[in-house]
Amino acid sequence: MTGIAFSVDHVSRQFVLPRSTLFGARRTLTAVDDVTFYLQREETLGIVGESGSGKTTLVKLLLGLERPDGGSIAYHGASLRRDVQVVFQDPASALDPRMRVEDIILEPLRVLRISGDHRARVRELMSAVGLPLSSVSHYPHEFSGGQRQRIAIARALAPHPRVLIGDEPVSALDVSVRAQILNLLEDLRVGFQLTLVLVSHDLSVVRHMTDRVLVMQRGRVVEEGETRSVFRRPQHPYTQLLLDSIPRLPQASRR
Repeated sequence: MTGIAFSVDHVSRQFVLPRSTLFGARRTLTAVDDVTFYLQREETLGIVGESGSGKTTLVKLLLGLERPDGGSIAYHGASLRRDVQVVFQDPASALDPRMRVEDIILEPLRVLRISGDHRARVRELMSAVGLPLSSVSHYPHEFSGGQRQRIAIARALAPHPRVLIGDEPVSALDVSVRAQILNLLEDLRVGFQLTLVLVSHDLSVVRHMTDRVLVMQRGRVVEEGETRSVFRRPQHPYTQLLLDSIPRLPQASRR
């Protein structure tokens, strides 16, 4: 890993809430509160926290879907629109049901006006995500959930991104295929030299997949560090609470 892929510098984002009464004062919700971190190239960063911790808003800020009210996000040597792509939680809603697989994968190449042999790129990506080339003429509803997520991953990789963000990429999948998709993401990260951001509420996934981890609570980063160290010796009470919530099998059951 050499160099920084991107850096987040004291970023905040607030939202105005509806008035509780007709003439009541406007209230605000701080979804992301003075967050600062960086990401090394070809590193995998985990972002964890309960619902409402600010993970989703932070992802939208990283993708440029929301603008920060304060602070800045810098992508070093990369174009936000082309070089940062995302795999969403639910592939069924992320894929256009009216489009064939080939057109789904080709869409970002056409929109971003990326030159090259597009058909060859489709063939390469179908092979990379473990789907037969013959399925490019099919529609999303003809695939299983795990296969649809493979298609979504292929689409995200089509424009040759440097940074891939996985926003709960396996939480909507059957338990039986989650490990397959996670292993696929790791293989693709290595093979395509990707920088990976993995957002998840599943701490077991984060422990298995990431180099470093951010722990978010109420919009703030309460702990950050090398994943192994944070899991072994959490410093913040909230991190300890999250780790204590991981289900553990009794010793006899594990044997």
